[in-house]
Amino acid sequence: MDHPLIDLINARIAAAQKDGAFDNLKGAGKPLSDCDDPENAVLHRILKENGAVPEVVSLSRELSALRDELNETADRTKRRDIITNMSLIEARIEMVRNR
Repeated sequence: MDHPLIDLINARIAAAQKDGAFDNLKGAGKPLSDCDDPENAVLHRILKENGAVPEVVSLSRELSALRDELNETADRTKRRDIITNMSLIEARIEMVRNR
């Protein structure tokens, strides 16, 4: 079933084309980039442009930083706290992977 406003939409598009609203668009005449997930392409582009990464990646980075901190720390209390935090992050990583 067509959208109830399809005729209005088509008329507006035709008028915009006639007025040249689509002339000289960025990327005109170039092929579209390959997209593995066309339904979420805009979402992925926005996330990429804003430096967003999957949760498992950010957790892995945090875990790596804690490992480095653990290697540099001699204080037993700090080491215990770091190991506790590492365990929690490892559990969160496992939960994210099992979703």
